[in-house]
Amino acid sequence: MASAKPKKKNPRLASGRKRVRQDVKINAANTSLRSRYRTAVKNVEKAVLAGDKSKASELFAKMQSVVDSVADKGIFHKNKAARDKSRLSAKVKTLALAA
Repeated sequence: MASAKPKKKNPRLASGRKRVRQDVKINAANTSLRSRYRTAVKNVEKAVLAGDKSKASELFAKMQSVVDSVADKGIFHKNKAARDKSRLSAKVKTLALAA
């Protein structure tokens, strides 16, 4: 069975060919940044679930810088970044108060 996606045609114009080359590089960079963002958020959530207060607050500080830099580049919307930071901040605070 052949793949579902139709094969893309090669652009004829030189500018189109260059655009394809650029898109491959940009896509790889964006994918990497998106992965870093999600991993940083996930690490904080895991630490909160484990109940490790010091590790959670340490990872939260690192996560903030990653989230801000990725949002500034426009990979994720700024409001999504703010929402994620806010929710995780609340979780880390409740963890600190509980202990």
